[in-house]
Amino acid sequence: MKTKLHLLFGGKSAEHQVSLQTAKAVMNAVDKDRYNIQPLFIDEKGGWNKVPAIDGKVTDIQHLIETTDQTAVSPLTLNKLEETETNQVVFPLLHGPNGEDGTVQGLLELLDLPYVGNGVLASSTGMDKITMKAIFAQAGLPQVRYIGFLHKEWEENQDTLVQQIESELNYPCFVKPANLGSSVGISKCNNRETLDEAVREALQYDRKIIVEQGVDAREIEMGVIGNDDLACSVAGEIVASTEFYDYQSKYEDGNTGLIIPADIPEESYDQMQQMAKHAYRSLDCSGLARMDFFLTKDGEVLVNEVNTMPGFTPFSMFPLLWKHSGLDYPALINRLVELALEKHQEKMNIRYTMDE
Repeated sequence: MKTKLHLLFGGKSAEHQVSLQTAKAVMNAVDKDRYNIQPLFIDEKGGWNKVPAIDGKVTDIQHLIETTDQTAVSPLTLNKLEETETNQVVFPLLHGPNGEDGTVQGLLELLDLPYVGNGVLASSTGMDKITMKAIFAQAGLPQVRYIGFLHKEWEENQDTLVQQIESELNYPCFVKPANLGSSVGISKCNNRETLDEAVREALQYDRKIIVEQGVDAREIEMGVIGNDDLACSVAGEIVASTEFYDYQSKYEDGNTGLIIPADIPEESYDQMQQMAKHAYRSLDCSGLARMDFFLTKDGEVLVNEVNTMPGFTPFSMFPLLWKHSGLDYPALINRLVELALEKHQEKMNIRYTMDE
């Protein structure tokens, strides 16, 4: 008997289009003999829509969701199984706020449904770069210097914040929305004028802003999968054709180089493995995450950030890292579903009442 696999995609987020790319890839890779696939499209206003079953390959996900009859549904209807199904798992193929940040995960917890990936705590702290970095600092993980502030603080105390940034950090620095991914809203600043422009750009996407010290270093990434027993992939290196790895470099220009495995010293790789697992556990991650590092010219390893729902097309770094580690794309999907069921079973053994 098959497992019912709900694929959540789209979402009310600036990363909506990225999620559509992910969904197309997963729909085409999933073993139809093993799973009954139920696509669920979340539109840009946050509405949930049930997409009819898909036969064959999906060539254009945007065309599919625009032309296929959809049925508006409540998330509360997710827990219905057909007679031919034994289990069900939700796979949130969502990036950014309202999907990767713990909101959907909290809903699935209340529905008592197994789901792929990180729980509420790891999702929310992994999305908020300021909170994430505070936890990493508490865990003793080395990272670049940074300053965080709110929209209101910028409006009321801009001069003071600029002075703080310039006294505690050096140019160049990077301005980012604290709660977003895929390099949306990120700018590199070389002076005070570009700093002001960058903050106003980032404030379009979030009320919290983080400014990070620029560092002359290689960008190295590593995949982690597991709940309590963790496995790390080989390391991969990002070689961007632009000044930094921005949205266009990731999804549009096709000129960014991904070197897998990365040509790094064995001791650096071992250190990254240890740090990746330490960071993963410090946020209480589960299922999967991509850990991003800086490797400086003098060999220092710095944690950059964690991505709790990394890019997940066959050509994204996370699946490619695992392909080079011996786990191809369909097998990776199967393993993540297994981890979801394992995590849910463990929760079912937890006692929630005081009754004898």
